Amino acid sequence: MSLPFDLPPSDPNLRLRARGAAAQPAGRFEPYARAREHDGWDIPEDERLARTEVSVERPRSVITRNTSPDLPFDRSLNPYRGCEHGCIYCFARPSHGYLGLSPGLDFETRLVARPDAPRVLESELRKPGYSVRPIAIGTNTDPYQPIEQKWGVMRGVLEVLAAHRHPVAIVTRGSLILRDLDVLGDMAGAGLVQVGISITTLDASLARAMEPRAPSPPTRIRMIRELTRAGVPVRVMAAPMIPGLTDHELEAILTEARRAGAKAASMMPVRLPHEVAPLFADWLERHRPGQAEKVLGRIRDMRGGKLNDPRFGARMKGEGEMAELLRQRFALSCKRLGLARALPDLDCTQFHLPPRRGDQLELF
Repeated sequence: MSLPFDLPPSDPNLRLRARGAAAQPAGRFEPYARAREHDGWDIPEDERLARTEVSVERPRSVITRNTSPDLPFDRSLNPYRGCEHGCIYCFARPSHGYLGLSPGLDFETRLVARPDAPRVLESELRKPGYSVRPIAIGTNTDPYQPIEQKWGVMRGVLEVLAAHRHPVAIVTRGSLILRDLDVLGDMAGAGLVQVGISITTLDASLARAMEPRAPSPPTRIRMIRELTRAGVPVRVMAAPMIPGLTDHELEAILTEARRAGAKAASMMPVRLPHEVAPLFADWLERHRPGQAEKVLGRIRDMRGGKLNDPRFGARMKGEGEMAELLRQRFALSCKRLGLARALPDLDCTQFHLPPRRGDQLELF
């Protein structure tokens, strides 16, 4: 199969270990693209491993607002930019273009940590007139990706939210969330937190290739079980469902998650915005060449003949017979398993400003 895209190859002397992308396409905002050309010198170069690099950003604000009609939240927070999980289909890859970096390998190897996020968040919560609504975390890049083990930004953010009794909805596939069960359990008891765990496939070999540094499917099922035991309401996110590759697992994913204690479920067909489409097509050709044409064809069937449909109302759902069949299967499975479509609303009435050192104490 000939790909409908022309991707620049990565450095041939760069050894990729547990990486999703194998190319470095220029971001859509870049005026120039790079191409490798032989210089005429047959001098062997040493092979080097593609390693993760982390730089630091000192943000002035961390709460991002949105007015999208497709999203159930109006504010979010990202402790990191880029994601070491390396999921090849990740819709957040194009966001690296805003940094002048590639949505390809750069997205999973050149990461940005925001260690000041907890302090800045506290400052924003204390601004006069702040109106409380749940903050969504993990809606772009995963807050519990591997570098969280060293940087602990998400832990700091969570402690600030807990101290302010501020509601939060977390989306992750990172097992480091279990480290924070102490805080999450207390917040859950007060109706202040809910967690979504995304599971794309139960096939460990497929997950290893498609989501190379994310926890395995059995680990994610265990995460649901342990969060549930701690009293944290969990929603399983069968997302993204990739037609012709993972969509046949929909019922099995929901069943296993329900057995582990998930109370609600959601489902979303894959969407491939901007640079994600050629990266995903390249991955298919490398890892599933016999299925590439079928998978891309079925995605087009759900996206009006294209690999992505950015329109509000359609981008999260897809259209056509394939998309409708997937929705019907999801609805029937949820009904059979007793899975709700959404978790109960979080409590926004408990928000308060904890006293700081030097503050005048209240008499009552």
